[in-house]
Amino acid sequence: MSVIAKDVRSSNWDGDSGSSIVILLHGYGSNEQDLTGLIPALGVGIPWASLRAPIELGNGGAAWFTITTPGDPDAGPVEQSTAAIWDWIDANTLAGSKVIPVGFSQGGLMATQLLRSRPERVAATVVLGGFVLSGAQPGDPEIATGRPPVFWGRGAEDRVITPQAVERTAAFLPEHARLIERVYAGLAHGISSSEVDDARAFLSEAVGPAVLIAG
Repeated sequence: MSVIAKDVRSSNWDGDSGSSIVILLHGYGSNEQDLTGLIPALGVGIPWASLRAPIELGNGGAAWFTITTPGDPDAGPVEQSTAAIWDWIDANTLAGSKVIPVGFSQGGLMATQLLRSRPERVAATVVLGGFVLSGAQPGDPEIATGRPPVFWGRGAEDRVITPQAVERTAAFLPEHARLIERVYAGLAHGISSSEVDDARAFLSEAVGPAVLIAG
């Protein structure tokens, strides 16, 4: 069973997460500290937590799932990690609170998994250099109807996410979300300042500056 054993939380996390929280989900081989540097640039003023993936890789790194076929992971391990994230959320937040997942690479896939599994709990989704899982997920019919806001940014020179995964995501998201898609010239498998600026603008529009963006 996959379990979230470690996390980093914002200083304003007091056990009462309020109406919305940001959940940071790192990429393969990284850890819970990795994406915390995005918080000031995104202007996050509400509580946030950065979770450590459950599969330990050694040398401080972790993964949400093992890589079998690049860009097309087995559904079972992905869904186990999705359940582990929801277990953490249920144990550490109020039942009525909304989550705003922000994920990079593997974490970007996990961000879409939160949306596709329990869309009623997700306010907006930010996918940075990530993709979607092949095959149906429980929340797909609901999001196809409701069209929740999703930001998907990626580098034009990204050679880590396979073309097949990009094509799958490019087909799925426009049919299931109010999608803001951005492709950044010259960017490989990483996150650029322009991408962060665009994600911040997206969140301000999707969630509301009074809720999310610090003054």
